[in-house]
Amino acid sequence: MYFSFIVPVYNRPEEIDELLESLTKFTSSIPFEVVIVEDGSSIPCQNIIEKYTNKLTISYYFKPNSGPGDSRNYGMNVAKGDYFIILDSDCIIPTDYLTQVQKSLEEEYVDCFGGPDAALDSFSDIQKAINFTMTSFLTTGGIRGGSEKVDKFQPRSFNMGLSKKAFEASNGFGNIHPGEDPDLSIRLWNLGFKTKLIKNAFVYHKRRISWEKFQIQVNKFGKARPILNSWYPQHTKITFWFPSFFLLGFLFSILFFFFSIPFFICLYGLYFLLLFISSLIANKSLKIALYSLWSTVIQFYGYGKGFLISYYRIALLKQKPQEAFPELFFKK
Repeated sequence: MYFSFIVPVYNRPEEIDELLESLTKFTSSIPFEVVIVEDGSSIPCQNIIEKYTNKLTISYYFKPNSGPGDSRNYGMNVAKGDYFIILDSDCIIPTDYLTQVQKSLEEEYVDCFGGPDAALDSFSDIQKAINFTMTSFLTTGGIRGGSEKVDKFQPRSFNMGLSKKAFEASNGFGNIHPGEDPDLSIRLWNLGFKTKLIKNAFVYHKRRISWEKFQIQVNKFGKARPILNSWYPQHTKITFWFPSFFLLGFLFSILFFFFSIPFFICLYGLYFLLLFISSLIANKSLKIALYSLWSTVIQFYGYGKGFLISYYRIALLKQKPQEAFPELFFKK
């Protein structure tokens, strides 16, 4: 197979520099190209691309802003490969990444795969805490890599592979964001394509965001899920409700506490203690373990609140998603 790395970028030239530098350090001789799609940036990265023209087979395209999903589709339309690997611009790629991908596809070919994310020692403490919260089984059930059923794994577009055949059959990503990756996965399943997790094909995902930006991001995740549930009711899961249940349960546990019923608030205390210990073991840092507690609160609050608001508008009021949440849809 000939692989094409597809990377949309929006005002992040410094991230593209780190990503491309990591691609130059691959230990295998597997052929690949890199397609960079500038999504209407006001701070372009073309000068960064020029640094790597002698090191990588690389092409650069500038287009009007239309969102990451449409930019990925643009990149796949112009790419020369027969298998596309989609990355976010804030990723750094391990040296054996492509070797792990090819090995797994040779053992069991699928037309779409996803890989986990991890944190480098050089990441900031906030980045490491958010990475822990986004990937821990205690917070997300491991849905971003490691714990979902292999035959029904939903790849995330920060680290995702898609065959040219599957892209052409599905027309790629839709215009919802976030939520474009599970939307694509479900449409692929409906078309008869299989997906899987390649555990060893992980990337270092920086997530250069502040606490405030993280809250906005997870809030949008929460808003997108009831929309996807309305489109694909056969793929809804009770687990999608867990952050909202967690949020509502915490409010009720405080109420019970004031009525001299401390049992429920103690359960939350035990959960956060387990979370703290887990992060402390994983990161070997007291500061990051404490940050992990705060990032978990932000994640559950942001996602849970967004989910409840969206469920009310989409499922109960029967509002059209594009009218209820126009901020989640890019115009092509």
